Amino acid sequence: MEDVLELYGMSRDENIPLVCMDEQPIQFLGNKLEPIEMKPGRIKKEDYEYERCGTCSIFMFSAPLEGWRHVKAQERRTRVDWAYQIEDLLTNHFPKARKIRLVMDNLNTHTKGSLYQAFPPQKALELARRLEIHYTPKHGSWLNMAEIELSALTTQCLRRRIKDI
Repeated sequence: MEDVLELYGMSRDENIPLVCMDEQPIQFLGNKLEPIEMKPGRIKKEDYEYERCGTCSIFMFSAPLEGWRHVKAQERRTRVDWAYQIEDLLTNHFPKARKIRLVMDNLNTHTKGSLYQAFPPQKALELARRLEIHYTPKHGSWLNMAEIELSALTTQCLRRRIKDI
């Protein structure tokens, strides 16, 4: 825990920005029965039975000291999917950064080894050298600012959906 807290206490360094990363699976749901819209003097009627319409995985990257956030929906969240997200982070979003201090949870796909499954060894090594990985402790993922943002975003979307019902 102290490792992540120390990172958050460091001054901004444009050559080594702090980036927090999290991912979350999302389930798409549809109505089995179409709602009956509201009419004068009548409330909207809606059944709560739903059908599953697929899933995706949301990847969120947040650089709080840079005032930057990037969110991407993917079909899956495999090692290779994570590796391509990291490549995008390093080459497109922070191409001039010497290194990235990356805070994330200790999921089995979140390793430098995943880069070698996605890219040729030389490219994987180049990407890996630019990562300084800091894992949140087990049961301490709430320390990850990207997870907090992603949870807040999901909660906000759910509240909007509940309001609509």
